[in-house]
This record gives sequence, C-alpha cells and structure tokens, in this order.
Amino acid sequence: MTGFARDAGELDGWTWTWELKSVNAKGLDVRLRTPGGFDALEPQARSLISKKLERGNVTAGLMLSRAAGSGTFRINEDHLATVTDAAQRLVKEQPWLVAPSAAELLALKGVIDTEEEPLTEDGKVALEKALIASFGRAVGALSEVRAEEGQRLQETLDGFLKTLDGLVADAEKTADLQADIIRARMKEQIADLVADISALDPGRLEQEAALVMTKADIREELDRLKAHLSSSAELLSGGGAIGRRLDFLCQELNREANTICSKAHETALTRIGLDLKATIEQLREQVQNIE
Repeated sequence: MTGFARDAGELDGWTWTWELKSVNAKGLDVRLRTPGGFDALEPQARSLISKKLERGNVTAGLMLSRAAGSGTFRINEDHLATVTDAAQRLVKEQPWLVAPSAAELLALKGVIDTEEEPLTEDGKVALEKALIASFGRAVGALSEVRAEEGQRLQETLDGFLKTLDGLVADAEKTADLQADIIRARMKEQIADLVADISALDPGRLEQEAALVMTKADIREELDRLKAHLSSSAELLSGGGAIGRRLDFLCQELNREANTICSKAHETALTRIGLDLKATIEQLREQVQNIE
C-alpha cells in the first residue's frame, strides 16, 4: 500500500518534522533516518510501525533543528581585529571608500561564533519522548491514508471477482456441450481413417468417447474455482491483513484456469479459459498492493 504522512512539533527551542512514505511490498521493510545522537529512537519507532503495518517498504525521516537564539554567542576577537585592520587600511589607501560600521563587521562570517548549549540528560529524555509521540501520530496518519486507499482498492477487486464469477458461469454452460463435440470429432477422425465407419462397433466407439470425455471433464475445476472465489470474497468483506492469503488464492485460481484451458475441446471454452487467466492476473497484480 502506498501513502505519505507528516507530523511536526516543537519543545524547548527544538523543532522537528517527521515524514513517512510507504510503497508496495510483499513484506514489511522499514528504513529510518535520524540525526546523529538520536539512534535510541529507532527501536521504538520500528515497534510503532510494526504494530500498525504488516506490509510495505516504509521510509521514515526526522528533520530536527534548534531555534535561533537558543545558544550562546562569542566574538572571535582575533578574526574581528584582522578584518578591522584590513578595512582601515583599505579606507586609507582608497579615500572614497566608506569605513564599515560595527554592525557590518559583526555580520561577517567567522566574527561571531555560536555555541549551542548541550542537552541535559533530562532534556534529552523529554525531547525523545516528544519525538516518539510525534512519530506515533505520523504512523497513525499513514495507516489511515493506506486504509482509504484499501477501500478504493477493494471496489476494484470486487469488480474482478464479479467478472470471474461470470466467466465461471459461462464455462459451466460451455462445458455441457463438450460431450457432443468430442463425440462428433471422434466420428470425423475415425471416418478419415476407416472407409466404412458403420462397420465399427457402436458400443466400442461410445466407450472411447466416454473415456475422452472423462479426461476432458472440468466440473471439478469449476467447483474449485467457485470455492476459491467464495473464499476471496469472504476475505475482502472481513478486512484485516489479507494480502498473503489472497495472493495464495490467486495462485490456486490460476492453476484451475490453466487446467481448464488444457482440457478444452471447444473454441469457446478455450476463449473463456484465457479470459479467466487474464482476469486472474489483473486481480493478482492488485492483490500485491494489499496489506
């Protein structure tokens, strides 16, 4: 399932933003990026994700910064003296130049050094607690986005299941004609080989036809198709993490469709079998997006 979520916050001069993205995957793979010194957040963050999500490649990133003015400042006297002397020398050499003001000198890079106040142990604990709470909100938002996508996806899957139900019904009607088609085809083939087909034992011909028809019988495959489709519909209506089970059912549906194609003795049934395979493949592609 795909999705994106963000959560931001601030505490004691610190501001942050969590960004979470997820894309489709068969399993759950989490990649977490945090600033240096905050590695302790990773186990808690992974635990929160695994409680909400079961599938997907999830990328989570933390952007953390400290508000301006939260540290202390120190004037680099040596550097200030150097640039001041240089400015005065230029003014003497070039009288039309205007001497820089104190504000301009202080604004030069390297003149003022900022020293951040180190985090106290209690301050870091409080910040990490706030960051994890924010991360939890972002994971919840991501889960909701994925759920909304899942609702839209369910409508698509329901459509595929209805199409498959219709194709199975068509296959049942066409399968009833297979016996007559097989019998007629055998008579034609024997007639091509034997000059007088009437001389053949009708009973023997019927036995051979019955044997071929038994091998071509697709009623068991159709029964299994209907059972798998019914199970798929129940899974979709039940909700929850059903992606893996639906993927397995798609494999079974495809197996039955392949068998029907191999047993088909009639063009219409072959066409239905191919339509079954194509629709099952479309269904399976969408199932890969389900948690």
